[in-house]
Amino acid sequence: MKPNKYGLTGKGIGVAVMDTGIFPHVDFDSRIAAFADWISHRPYPYDDNGHGTHVAGLLGGSGAAGRGKYRGVAPGCTIIALKVLDRNGNGKKKDVLSALDWILANKERYGIRIVNISIGSNEAGRALQDKLIEGVERVWDSGLVVVTAAGNMGPKPGSITAPGSSRKVITVGSSDMLTGAQRISGRGPTRDCVCKPDIVAPGNSITSCAPGNGRHPYAVKSGTSMSTPLIAGAAALALEKDPTLTNVEIKMLLKQSAEDLGYPRNLQGWGKFNLDIFLDNVYN
Repeated sequence: MKPNKYGLTGKGIGVAVMDTGIFPHVDFDSRIAAFADWISHRPYPYDDNGHGTHVAGLLGGSGAAGRGKYRGVAPGCTIIALKVLDRNGNGKKKDVLSALDWILANKERYGIRIVNISIGSNEAGRALQDKLIEGVERVWDSGLVVVTAAGNMGPKPGSITAPGSSRKVITVGSSDMLTGAQRISGRGPTRDCVCKPDIVAPGNSITSCAPGNGRHPYAVKSGTSMSTPLIAGAAALALEKDPTLTNVEIKMLLKQSAEDLGYPRNLQGWGKFNLDIFLDNVYN
């Protein structure tokens, strides 16, 4: 992504990324402030899947390995990587809930203002999904901006995954995966008849950081997981400009920045995210 016209980078803003971990890619330089591992309990950053590194790159990669071509939205933000998924991208709800508690306990220590959750569960058990929703809503109620993926279970209605089905958090779908052959972006309504997603952003065939030190520092992935950090990164830019913004205010700024694509609300949310309009609204 090209630098924004205001020169914001998200500097000083901590973003917790709950995923498969993170590889200490050159694009993250020294900005991985903390790493916690619920899978193998290792003390150092690693990613045996690649998903988490890709997400973190879209959020905060500097683009250094590609001469700036594959730059994240907030290349100055601080990354707090929490590994809650294994090498196959699977995880346990108890680990996710424990990681959310860890965020609440450590948000002041690491300056965490935003939580990116590019993961989701589509299990039918209401009690299990309720626990995930309750967990993210505790984090939201603490004042943090929580951004979650809509999931890739579309095109059927009611296909938003938990915890993206929470009415409070910011749920992101993929603007280029709503219709046609790639129409996998999750859509509402939720079981509680809440319109979701809240907003959509590009998610199809997106290039970002990959684990390893070889000749291929970047990889291409698709899904609402890739759309989510674009919104989390934008929130980091907004908080750099105005640290007093609340999570609700940022959510409303996102609503005001959305461009109507002409689809139903349960398909596109407010519409497609526009970073320029969003930052103009932050400044004005």
